[in-house]
Amino acid sequence: MRLGKLPPALLASLLANLPQDDPRVVVGPGVGADAAVIDVLGAAGDGRLLVAKSDPITFATDRIGWYTVHVNANDLACLGATPRWLLATALLPEQWEEADVRGLFADLGTTCAALGITLVGGHTEITGGLDRPIVSACLLGEVTRERLVRPGGARPGDTILLAGGVAIEGCAVLAHEAGATLAARGVSSAVQRRARAFLDEPGISVVPAAKLALDTAGQHVHALHDPTEGGLLTGLAELAVAADTGLEVHEEALDAAVLPECRDICTALALDPLGLLASGALLAAVAPAHADRVAAAWRDAGVPVFRLGHIAAATAGLQLRSREGASRPLPTIDRDEIARYFEEA
Repeated sequence: MRLGKLPPALLASLLANLPQDDPRVVVGPGVGADAAVIDVLGAAGDGRLLVAKSDPITFATDRIGWYTVHVNANDLACLGATPRWLLATALLPEQWEEADVRGLFADLGTTCAALGITLVGGHTEITGGLDRPIVSACLLGEVTRERLVRPGGARPGDTILLAGGVAIEGCAVLAHEAGATLAARGVSSAVQRRARAFLDEPGISVVPAAKLALDTAGQHVHALHDPTEGGLLTGLAELAVAADTGLEVHEEALDAAVLPECRDICTALALDPLGLLASGALLAAVAPAHADRVAAAWRDAGVPVFRLGHIAAATAGLQLRSREGASRPLPTIDRDEIARYFEEA
């Protein structure tokens, strides 16, 4: 099989065969459901729910500990949860030295501290056959029932907002990992330098944006989703699939959300920026009467906002409306563009 996520249809068929008979599972596995929610204490509890997420970092090597914490924290934030406890498994290549390992742990520690997360355990080993490190983490957090945002919560009529530009993470990874190729294909050192800095500014964390949306509109924020592997196009599809709805988004708005540096890098590498690893952006399905409030709160916080379209009935399917007003099916991404690049390179 090819690099990247499993095809959504295959994943859905695999998940459908898993037993789901524990009544304490509030949110279980599914396409577009990036974290689980468990009512550990049940009726004896105080209304707090445990939220659990696991995700590996497989493409990045520089600041991999930083990526690990933020990517997992983003998915918890999209359920309204506060991230608390991290377990990390680090599989490291034989060419790594002690200084590299110390750097990884320092990266994990400082990033956890910045988000109020405690590193509580995991596993670390030197693993044969690897040409790059792989760090996989399980992040636990908590959320009250009133604050919980369900992955399938989007409703027909909801406005689809995007906070942040695309593709922040993929663009930064390519600038770090493919610098020589980009230079040979005419991408200036200034563009590459700005793209590498995307890790910090605007950064890949959506935790503040998710919290601000919920603080502003509460339960009128029906769904939050961070587009990651497969980019913005896959994130939009996952938002609708999880809710069993359709959607209509506008081509002009999608294009406007692409950062200039990302467009330059993707053009040089013949990649589609809308299919590129997009952590750092946040999709929100918001009741129409409250969408302007959420958008204004993000803008006041210095976060770029794009009104992409709306959630539609399932019968409408996933539609992309052109600048001229014609509609066609939303393009699908069968694997992330960064996976395609690394495989072909």
